[in-house]
Amino acid sequence: MSETQKAPVVSSSVMNADASFFEPKERSFEEERAHRKAQLAAAYRLFGKFGFDEGLAGHITVRDPEHTDCFWVNPMGVSFKQIKVSHLILVNHEGQVVEGSGLLNGAAFTIHAHIHNARPDVVAAAHSHSLHGKAWSSLGRKLDPITQDACAFYNDHGLYDDFGGVVLDSEEAVRIGEALGSYKACILQNHGLLTVGKSVEEAAWWFITMERSCQAQLLAEAAGTPILIDPVQAQAAYETVGSEIAGRFSFQPLYSVIVAEQPDLFE
Repeated sequence: MSETQKAPVVSSSVMNADASFFEPKERSFEEERAHRKAQLAAAYRLFGKFGFDEGLAGHITVRDPEHTDCFWVNPMGVSFKQIKVSHLILVNHEGQVVEGSGLLNGAAFTIHAHIHNARPDVVAAAHSHSLHGKAWSSLGRKLDPITQDACAFYNDHGLYDDFGGVVLDSEEAVRIGEALGSYKACILQNHGLLTVGKSVEEAAWWFITMERSCQAQLLAEAAGTPILIDPVQAQAAYETVGSEIAGRFSFQPLYSVIVAEQPDLFE
């Protein structure tokens, strides 16, 4: 390629752009619901592909655009690797399945109902017992800014430094919610990772990259003492890789791949 035929470059200003830059200006409730459910089914397939499923553990939810006191979630007992749009169930904040059929995971309802109720800004939330996330959670520590990717969580993730067993009571969910606060993510000690976002794309990507950041720090500390990124540079990196649009945009290549590989997820 000659000097006059240079490849296009996506600048950091695009990564920091308003999320509406990549989204249609308007959608009807029906169109937005279909969009969110498609993204949710794809996110489950990706979690399955990456090995984030373990038995009945784990769940991703998305708020319904019209009935905002309800959220869509997977039915218990269906593998992440086989989730389809038609499998998704709509649940209200009383734990009642109001659309679809299947069993509701009690822990999924308890954690996610509280988050969706306490955080009106949260459209989607993701939690799973991924291998490196739960390994890192056992240390009872937040992630350090040792890589550019980890800077997405710089001063933007909490730590729930307790373990009260399987989350089936509202008091435990309240404490988790308090640890999450206004952050995009929370490490649940001896349990796993929890991420949230203003879209399924965002919440799913934060989970994927947080899991990998846990893996990177575990590897780095096993080999030696990682060098931390300077706070000023860590904050600057956060403002790019940790922005809302960065979360949405980073999910798109993964979405394109899973849709091409597994188009039956739309059924």
